[in-house]
Amino acid sequence: MRGKQYHPPLKLTAPWEKDAGFGRKLKTYRNHTKIIAQPGIVMKVLRRKRIVLFMAYFLLLVLTMLNLANYKWTKEPQQCNHQLRSTTYQSRSDIRFLYRPSLAKKRQLIYVLTTWRSGSSFFGELFNQNPDVFFLYEPMWHIWQKLYPGDAVSLQGAARDMLSSLYRCDLSVFQLYNSPGGKNFTSLGLFGATLNKVVCSYPLCSAYRKDMVGMVDDKVCKKCPPQSLRLLEEECLKYSTIVIKGVRILDVNVLAPLMEDPSLDLKVIHLVRDPRAVANSRIKSRHGLIRENLQVVRSRDPKLRRIPFVDPGHKANKKDGSDYHSIGAMEVICDRTSRTLRTALNPPSWLKGKYMAVRYEDLVENPVKILRNIYQFANLTHNHDIESFALNMTSGSSSSSKPFIVSSGNATQAASAWRTVLSIQQIKQVEDYCHHSMSVLGYERVRTAGEAKDLSKSLLVHSKL
Repeated sequence: MRGKQYHPPLKLTAPWEKDAGFGRKLKTYRNHTKIIAQPGIVMKVLRRKRIVLFMAYFLLLVLTMLNLANYKWTKEPQQCNHQLRSTTYQSRSDIRFLYRPSLAKKRQLIYVLTTWRSGSSFFGELFNQNPDVFFLYEPMWHIWQKLYPGDAVSLQGAARDMLSSLYRCDLSVFQLYNSPGGKNFTSLGLFGATLNKVVCSYPLCSAYRKDMVGMVDDKVCKKCPPQSLRLLEEECLKYSTIVIKGVRILDVNVLAPLMEDPSLDLKVIHLVRDPRAVANSRIKSRHGLIRENLQVVRSRDPKLRRIPFVDPGHKANKKDGSDYHSIGAMEVICDRTSRTLRTALNPPSWLKGKYMAVRYEDLVENPVKILRNIYQFANLTHNHDIESFALNMTSGSSSSSKPFIVSSGNATQAASAWRTVLSIQQIKQVEDYCHHSMSVLGYERVRTAGEAKDLSKSLLVHSKL
């Protein structure tokens, strides 16, 4: 027995006893190890987390539903018996004003479609002087200035969108074309504001009365206090007729979406003038139309072949360059005018009964008759004061030599001034650009320089419209 080594008896442990022993040893380890080793504690913690997450999700869902209900109540138009004007003022730029059904009688909306140097400033005064008309003069000027040097055609959509807002008395659209960091727009910040009877008359200003016919002196109106666009919007809402005159919509088809809109009652008065007279006036006013001429000329088709601008051998100078852009712009203008006339000759449903063409030459020849026709089309009532105003403006003796200034003068004589001023080459070039619109509107072409200068021969015939 001495030689044998003693071996202690082998002790067998059951599996569950091994786990128990293992658990007892883990008491000396870290706390998180203890938790993992005890499934009951783990499940209890997970259950608590699940409950907390479920409660948080449920609370979030309730808050979201309450927020949506509150948004719907505050943002949607309320079905009240009183008119919207009795509620507190909200910005007309609110999207709901664009698509809500009208609560009041539809306004008569008029757009004067024309081009530069067509007598449009005088034509606009026929509406500016009417006490029942809210008139805006060239509002799309702001777009062309801000987006310069964009070409004329590419800016058509932006101009239409501005009209869509303005016809709903949403003037906040002007802020889109404000200078970054600039002051807010005011009533006097609008283009042509100091000649506008609404801006310069009570209640926005005490300088004039809207019901008194007479030209506005811009020096007087400049002293008026600038009013916020909100107040001008409120004034706009008082009028049953809104008239906007613009030269930057080149084609009536651009206005189709507005004329098809059932919430708008839009009509178009197309003021036209002999394109040779327009070209002559553009040349005379070339310094004031430099930017506009360039923007229009950029829309020309570069693939078209054109007749030479001047006679061969003529030495070019700076004046020829200005005249080139003035006359070159007529190509784009007449092309878009032709599109308008083609649509008017075979009018689609959206244009039927909503389009009227007025020749400037007819207006100055018989201003009272044409004025009555225009007012009948626009659902306006003419009066003796406005008829006398139109008659005086076309037959007075105080004509201004400055462009873009409306003054009385012999308009019939001015309408034919191009015949003695333009060279035969310039006349031929304009006729080449504008032969289709001239044919439709009743402007005869000339064959020789002598025929052009013979003022005893009228070049007007009946229009096909």
